[in-house]
Formats: sequence, structure tokens, C-alpha cells
Amino acid sequence: MKRIKFLLLGFIGAFTFLVAMGAANAQDIAQPNAIESIYVAQQGAAINIRLSFKHPLRALPPAFSVAKPARIAFDFANTVNGLGKSSQTYDEGDLKSANIVQAEDRTRLVLNLHKAMTHEAVIEGSSLLLTLLPSATSIGNTPAVEHFAKERPTNAVNTIRDIAFRRGKDGEGRITVDLSDPNAGIDIRQQGPNLVVDFLKITVPEALRKKLDVTDFATPVLHVNTVQKGASARMTITPRGLWEHNAYQSDNQFVIEVKPIIENPNKLVQGSRGGYQGEKLSLNFQNVDVRRLLQVIGEFTGMNMVVSDSVGGSITLILKDVPWDQALDIIMQQKGLDMRKNGNVILIAPREEIATKEKLDFESKQQIGDLEPLQTESFQMNYIKAEAVQKLLVDPKQTLLSKRGSALLDDRSNMMFVKDTPTRLDDVRAMIAKVDVPARQVMIEARIVEAGDSFAKNLGVRFSFGGTTSTYTKDSITGLITRTITDSPNTKTYIPDTTSAAFGALNLPAAPRAGSPGTFNLSLYNNSYTRFINAEISALEADGRGKVISSPRVMTANQVEALIEQGVEIPYQQATSSGATSISFRKANLSLKVKPQITPDGKITMTLDVNKDTPNTLLSTGAGVAIDTKHVKTEVLVENGGTVVIGGIYTQTVRNTTQRIPFFGDLPYIGFLFKNREIIDDKTELLIFVTPRIVSETLTLR
Repeated sequence: MKRIKFLLLGFIGAFTFLVAMGAANAQDIAQPNAIESIYVAQQGAAINIRLSFKHPLRALPPAFSVAKPARIAFDFANTVNGLGKSSQTYDEGDLKSANIVQAEDRTRLVLNLHKAMTHEAVIEGSSLLLTLLPSATSIGNTPAVEHFAKERPTNAVNTIRDIAFRRGKDGEGRITVDLSDPNAGIDIRQQGPNLVVDFLKITVPEALRKKLDVTDFATPVLHVNTVQKGASARMTITPRGLWEHNAYQSDNQFVIEVKPIIENPNKLVQGSRGGYQGEKLSLNFQNVDVRRLLQVIGEFTGMNMVVSDSVGGSITLILKDVPWDQALDIIMQQKGLDMRKNGNVILIAPREEIATKEKLDFESKQQIGDLEPLQTESFQMNYIKAEAVQKLLVDPKQTLLSKRGSALLDDRSNMMFVKDTPTRLDDVRAMIAKVDVPARQVMIEARIVEAGDSFAKNLGVRFSFGGTTSTYTKDSITGLITRTITDSPNTKTYIPDTTSAAFGALNLPAAPRAGSPGTFNLSLYNNSYTRFINAEISALEADGRGKVISSPRVMTANQVEALIEQGVEIPYQQATSSGATSISFRKANLSLKVKPQITPDGKITMTLDVNKDTPNTLLSTGAGVAIDTKHVKTEVLVENGGTVVIGGIYTQTVRNTTQRIPFFGDLPYIGFLFKNREIIDDKTELLIFVTPRIVSETLTLR
């Protein structure tokens, strides 16, 4: 009995002791921890930081680092700030200061650094030992100045020979700098809203020291200003809107491109490059609450973040030098979350919740649209036909009007009356404001140039010989040989015809296409004037040049086909089915048919049809006069005010013709007396030039 009583007393004593110890431990757990002191010491390149706590830490605190500005943050749960101050300046190596911020039962320690560093953490009793080490990489700590090219030593004086600006195919502004020496040092940096490019030890000529206004090129670049700064040259590029730059160099050509960025409201970080582009950070969290982690990212980015109440759970995340938008994407993928961005406010919720909410919003808007009262509004069209706008609104393929909406028009006043909900009326009003604008005018001038160069050379001989029994006399003064015939009662005197066939004539004269050839004649007689030899040489050389210029011009609106023509109608006879003939007409016109389209970058696309007909009076057919036709049909892209050659035909005709008597024409020396030779060299060329100009309010036409 005594033994049982002793055992019971021992059990009760042990139970009382355990209860007391449990109560003490519970009291310790309920009591928050506290940071009591911070000690900093530099050892070489490393910085040792010792944090003393009231109670020992059970695990290493979650931490994350920021590269720009360089910071490392530690979160201590169930911990208060026992230092009595919230900031402390150290200036030990790369450690500038420390901030201790307490929020409810959580305390955050932020170490402010001169440059990015890595850290190691070890728990030693009731202390936490932090070791800061220099970062092995400089990722995220990019200097403000980008050293594009290093200067290389050279004896030659480097100068900028030319500066050109052009618009790229994607709307970017491209500045091309022609350097006399490719070994030039170039620095690029962003200074405020401008982009500054420094060319080290380079001289700019006076002609290039000016400010270029390139607003009309419709690129992100407004101005390009080049000046001389001491021994270097400085180019200041002033862009607008969202932009990014890219630079490259090929031999002596340095090119810098400023590209526009199209803002996407659903994209966390704006930019045209693919992938993640946010500022890099490092995260080291062990089994941390997701809402707490999202709060850390929100504080780092400075964006307003709204997290749904249904977001919960914990996550372990160790990331080093990753873009913050990628880190956020990883968290959302792991926890099945989605986001919606509106300005600088991000809503984060589970995917199913967001999809359900958007579905309910759409259904609610549809129901409101079915029940919303209708209103009637009139629209006055100024430049476009009201009928064309009505066709767009009542087209069953479009959804601009609701199923209860209607559109009526008045042709006399060119007005349209639309009846629909206020929301749809706003959409109609915005659409009309975009389409009811004056059409831009384009002046198209075509120049058709026909140039001809002709050359012809003709050489011929007429040779005769013979004899007669008639009496010939020679005048002693004139040398003229005549034959006297007495025919009573009249007496006539004749000059002998030495070229007739009766006198053995050989006739191979020059026969040119046009004109009369020159002749040289020589006659030989015997003493009695009864025998003779006659030779006549005829020759002609023709050289001609001509040019015909036709210049039709027409003005039309953008995307409206225009036609201008001038010419004649040539009549000809045509047989009918009854066998009789009728008079028909054929056109020989100079015509220009064009349809221009102004591109967004200020260029002009034209569909051209140019025709030039000329009656050929030299070539006649039984049906009438033939027509020489010159026709070109094409589509070209031309700059405003530029000239383009859309067609060209070059023709050359070379002909060498010789007519001669067999055998005699091949004899040496005297063979030319039995030949006729013709040489022809004709050249013709056709060129068609087209010059379009966009007509502005200040443009005058001559």
C-alpha cells in the first residue's frame, strides 16, 4: 500500500513538472523575438554582420536582393525592432547603411550597398552571422554609359564625313554616321528623355554642326543635333513616346536605330524584344506565404498589386538574378494563378476565378444591352457619302450596331440617323470621325520621251558610152557640144542625150529614202565628136536627230482611279454582213490611267497604265492608216516628289546594202563604176518617267 502511494506521488510530481515546463515553453513561444544589436566589421573584401536576438532563430530568414539599386533584404517573422532606431549608417566597404522597419509582428532588415553583392547566412546560438561578398558578375548593375567601341590609337585625324537619316521598314529612325576612320571610340547613354552619343576625339565639319528636324519621317525621332564638344563630337537624339535603341558598326559606317515600342496593356514590361525584360532580382524564400511573396515583388516594382482573398498557400522559391516579371510568372504558374493589368494596377487571382468573373461581366453587359433604352442621333457627313456609311453599319457581317439598332439616311442633306444604345452610338461616332475626313490629293505627272538618231549614206554611178554619125559642133566659148538638125522651115539645135539606152547606158544611181542626191558628171569625146564616154557619180549622206516629249498630268484623290487622254480618231472602211461597207474609227490617243494609294509612311503606290499611239502615214493598209502603239502597265512604289522610270525601249537598225553588176562590180579600182551602195544606221529610244506629288494646302501647281 505504501509502495502504491509512493508511485502515485511520483507520477503526480512528474506530471506537475511537465505541465510547468510546457507552460514555460508556451510562454516563450507566445513572446516575440527581438533584434538587440547589429555589429559590422570589414575583413578584406568581405563584410561580416552579426545580428544578436533575444531568442535563438529556429531557421534562416527569407531574403531577396535587388541589383539596381543594390540592396539585400531579410524578413524576420514574429520579431520586433529592439534597437530603438530604424536606420544606421556604417560606410564599411560597399555597405552604406541599414534600415530596420517593423510592420506588425514582422521586421525587415534592408542593407543598402554601393554595388551588388552576394551573401551567406549562418545561425550561431542567439546570433545570425551574415557575410557579404563581392558579386562575381555585374548583371543588373549596368553602368549608365554603354561603351559601344573602344578607341584605338591612330595617327590620322578622324572626322565625321556625313550624317544621314532614313526611315526603316518597321518605322524606326535610322541615323547613319560616315566616319573617316573606323577605329573611333563611341559611347552611348540615355540622358533624361534624350539619347546621347559621344564620338571620342572626332572632329565635326562646320556644315554638319546643325540640328536636323526629322519629324516628317513619322519615326520616334524628333530631332538630331550634332555639336563639337572639345576634342570630341556629341550627337543628341530627341525621341518621343516609348522607344528603344540598337547600334551597330560596319567598317566606317556607324548606325544607331531608334525603334518604337507599341504598348501592350496586358504586358508587365513594355518592349519589342521577346522574353522577360524586367529589372533583375534575387529571391530566397523557404516555405513562405504566397501573399507575403507577392507583397515583396509589389514593393520592389512599385506597382499597385491587388491579391484576391482566395489566393493562399506557401511556396519555396530560390531565384538568382532573374527578371521580376519572370519571377512573378513562375509564382503564378506554380500556384495556378492569373493576372489582369490595368495601368499600374495588377489584379492576381486564381484562373478559374478570373475566368468566371469575366464571363459574368460579359453576360451582364449583354443583358444590359438588351434592356438599355434606345436613343436616336443624327450625323452630318462632310466628305463621305452617307450611303457608304450606312452600308457599313447595316452590313450583317459587322457588329457595330446592336440587334435592335437601325440606320436611316437622307440623300438630300447627306445626313444619317442612327437609333441604338448610348454605348453603340459612341462607337458609331468614333467610326464616323475616322472615315469622314477629306481625301488627300495626288498630282501625277508622266513624261514620255521618244528620241531618234538616224544616219544614211548612198553612193551610185551612172555610166554610158556610144557613137553617132550626126554632126556635132562645139561652142568655143561655152564648150557645149550640140547637134544641129535642119527641119524646114525650122532649124533646131539639140544637146545629145548620152544617157539613153540607145547609147549603151549603165544606170546604178543613188536611191535615198528621202532627198535628192548630189551628182558629178564627166564626158569624154573623140576629135570628131562621134564617140563618147559619160560617167556620173551621185551621192547623199543624211544625219538626223529628233526628240518628242509628251507630258500628261492628272490630279486625283487617294485610292481613286483617274484617266486623261488626248488623240484623234482615224476613219477606215469596214465590210458589213450585207456586203456593203461602213465607216469605222480607230483611236490613236495619248492616255494616262492611274490609281494612287498613299502609304502611312508618306510614300505613294501607283497602278499605272500609260498608252501612246501615233498614226503611221508611211505604212498604209487597205483598211486605213496603221498605228504605232507604245503601251506600259505596271505598279510601282515611289517616294513623295520622287521620279521613277517605269519603262524603256531601245531599238537600233543597221543595214548595209550593195547593188552591183556581176563580175564588173568585183573588179579592182574600176569596180565602183558598176556598184550602188546604201548604209543605214537608225537608233530610237523610248523612256517613260512618272513623278507623283502629294498635294498639301500650301502646294501650288504650275
